[in-house]
Amino acid sequence: MLQRPVECRVFTSWVFTQRAKDAGLLPSMGAVGSCYGNSMIESFWGRMHTELLNRKAWRTRLELANAIFEYLEVFHNRRRRHSMLGMRSPVEYEKLYEETKLSRSEF
Repeated sequence: MLQRPVECRVFTSWVFTQRAKDAGLLPSMGAVGSCYGNSMIESFWGRMHTELLNRKAWRTRLELANAIFEYLEVFHNRRRRHSMLGMRSPVEYEKLYEETKLSRSEF
């Protein structure tokens, strides 16, 4: 019988949450039993696989780590446009947010 390597309930259990809090961490997931808890990160991993990981084979872990860092810090956060941000990059969206916040505080 085949089983999934990781059962979702393991990561949303009360024990897991308490251990994370005891370690000074705040788990960023939905409520126990919520089917939406990991949807954003699953969507992100899917995009990263399509846009980066499935396009090349890396010779070393360091080469892969550098490629992931560049994907996140250079492409994903600075240049990639996100539909939920009005087709702006996160950097553009944050800049617009700060400008809007400043212009509202002037009144």
